[in-house]
Amino acid sequence: MSANVGYWLTHHSENIPNKTAIVYGNLRLTYMQLNNRVNRLSHALLDQGVRKGDRVNVLLLNTNEFLETLFACAKIGAIFVPINIRLSAPEVDYIVKDSSSSVFIYDVRLQFIIEELKEKNETHLQFIEVNPGGDRESSPYEKLIGEYPSSETGFELNADDYLMLMYTSGTTGKPKGAILTHGNTLANIMNGLYLLPVTAEDITLTVAPLFHIGGLGISTTQMMYLGGTVVLLDLFTPQSTLEWIEKEKVSTVFMVPSMWQLVMHDSRIEDYDLSSLRLACSGGAPCPLPVIEYFKGKGIPFMEGFGMTETAPIVSILKEEDTIRKIGSVGKPPIHVGVKIVDPTDREVPIGQVGELAIKGPNITVGYWNKPEATKEALRSGWFYTGDLAKIDDEGYIYIVDRKKDMIISGGENIYPIEVEQVLVRMPNVKEVAVIGIPNEKWGEVIKAYIVLNSPRQTIKLDDIREYCDGRLARFKMPKEIELLDELPRNATGKVLKRALSKPYETEKRV
Repeated sequence: MSANVGYWLTHHSENIPNKTAIVYGNLRLTYMQLNNRVNRLSHALLDQGVRKGDRVNVLLLNTNEFLETLFACAKIGAIFVPINIRLSAPEVDYIVKDSSSSVFIYDVRLQFIIEELKEKNETHLQFIEVNPGGDRESSPYEKLIGEYPSSETGFELNADDYLMLMYTSGTTGKPKGAILTHGNTLANIMNGLYLLPVTAEDITLTVAPLFHIGGLGISTTQMMYLGGTVVLLDLFTPQSTLEWIEKEKVSTVFMVPSMWQLVMHDSRIEDYDLSSLRLACSGGAPCPLPVIEYFKGKGIPFMEGFGMTETAPIVSILKEEDTIRKIGSVGKPPIHVGVKIVDPTDREVPIGQVGELAIKGPNITVGYWNKPEATKEALRSGWFYTGDLAKIDDEGYIYIVDRKKDMIISGGENIYPIEVEQVLVRMPNVKEVAVIGIPNEKWGEVIKAYIVLNSPRQTIKLDDIREYCDGRLARFKMPKEIELLDELPRNATGKVLKRALSKPYETEKRV
């Protein structure tokens, strides 16, 4: 059996050639058509001078060209480097230079970034433009692949050959390129199949961005491995998501909690037939209980998962039957993932106690690109140290408590923002919450909560917070200050930027 991820398409084109592989807008590609296009691109990249180990940047939305480039790189041993489309030109430029790529494939809708990038970049990058929304025949990408044969390139690769660099969000500094191998990707597929009830008959809707490991690694690559169908939606709106679920009879969807919330609150949701949907999966952040209850109430099994870019991404899944009983947990790991919770001296802590989560398994990154010190810090004795604070209960369920750097110490007590946020977000009219520690002369730090309301016309006061939290939180965990915002500050990956919320208090903390 070939370790090459690109071989999946070769296999399917021979065994299920006429089955629909990808749906994107009006475009439908069978596995034979998709494989032929991937092979043509493989030959084109080789002719452009791309060789095994060379990096190929892509700045693409959820289009067929994104997946074609991934599999073309896989077939010839090149390294696929997807870039977040929400990054600024200087941020994109950093990744281009850090990865030392030779080819850059981009969506024409992001031309404004490319123009600035060309001014900044002194390397000899070869740019290839994709025009998915316009006249495909005039697209430079289409003209390029049209010049090459659809024959197999025939590269044999090992499981430890590099497949892609997935750049982390960089909330605490410059983003790091996590190296994921062909073997990491296959191991993640096995982990997913162990925990998720998906088959080759499923149709998945990929609306979470493919340039994030969740959008790519939770259901999309699983469907490609199994020979299922992937429906691609390049721009998320609640209505378009509902429309495509109904239109294509979608059976599985992965989205982050904020997307599920928007779909749930869409006034037209009852107008759509969602009877085909048999698995809703959420990840990237804790999903509010009302969202889980809503979809379960509609008879749609709802599962939550936890993962990271560095773990390709699946670490654990909370199965449908446990989402209410074990609310707040991220579930249990699959058979090929080992977890432990350790104290600062690297000793495992007792059940129920908080420590740093460490992970071991064949899905774990082999390191960070050009970052030997960061690699050495994160990977020790075969274990990946996540920087997440967690605990495991007596049934083996994992609870992510918070990031180590976000822990608040008030009067000598450790407070984990996420446990406070999970209580506050269940309050009536509360849409989103972010909790930070702010300086306090008496206690060292106290809690401040930033709150986004569903209806700003119905305000909320600190007394309302205290009344709601009474009996739900210890008093020392209750917010001492609140501030209402129209929206929480986020980075390009959608993660809340707590450092932006904390910035006004940095001077006080240093004094």
